Amino acid sequence: MVAKYYSQKEGLQGWRKRWHEIVFEAETPEGRLFDVWLLVAILLSIVLVMLESVREINEQYGEWLRYGEWFFTLLFTLEYIARLLTVRSPWRYAVSPLGIIDLLSILPTYMSLFFAGTQYFMVIRVLRLLRVFRILKLAHYVHEARVLGTALQASREKIIVFLMAVLSLVIILGTIMYWVEGPENGFTSIPRSIYWAIVTLTTVGYGDIAPATPLGQFISSLVMILGYGILAVPTGIVTSELTHVKVKDISTRACDNCGAERHDSDAVFCKYCGGKL
Repeated sequence: MVAKYYSQKEGLQGWRKRWHEIVFEAETPEGRLFDVWLLVAILLSIVLVMLESVREINEQYGEWLRYGEWFFTLLFTLEYIARLLTVRSPWRYAVSPLGIIDLLSILPTYMSLFFAGTQYFMVIRVLRLLRVFRILKLAHYVHEARVLGTALQASREKIIVFLMAVLSLVIILGTIMYWVEGPENGFTSIPRSIYWAIVTLTTVGYGDIAPATPLGQFISSLVMILGYGILAVPTGIVTSELTHVKVKDISTRACDNCGAERHDSDAVFCKYCGGKL
């Protein structure tokens, strides 16, 4: 009786491990095929959402497009359930970044039953295409993405200070332009003048608000010239950090306990949940 119990348990674990390799991994032919078809389904579902937003196409084929949306949503729902069933800790996977993205990719269609228009948020599925780096075994691209992410993380304090300085600057400039130009020239309030300062400092220049007085135009010229210098600051910060970043090579393995990826190539245990890889 005990032997039969353990035999059934091992069979269940073997079933779960087999499907984990197919659903999460891309090392086997079945897993690679599964992920390739998944990417094709993601692309097709995004195309359907885009086509539905075209009025002429929606009027003629709207019903078929909605059938297609529900088909892909049900398909991704089954895939999401399969991912939860094939990891030992479903909750860890559900609250992981990839798990949250997978869930958000199917929720808009169900929400559309209660809130019109929410189905367009299905375009969040495009984030799932990031799996292509793992599927196509482009590990060096994943490595470079990790280098960039590490550099951005190391630069976050400097960037926050920089953004606070820029925010203070646009508030001051907006207030000055409100005083110089006034409501008669379109600067009807300080918030609207701050909007002008942001647009001008970033060199976007929509042109919907423009100074009319000589002093205002002089200040505007200084702000535009200043904008070119300010835009170079965050680039320099990140570039400086990139020269100092050193990260280990990472593998394309996924933890069968929580589904997390991005492990070091020599890792034995998952760095997120501690499970054995």
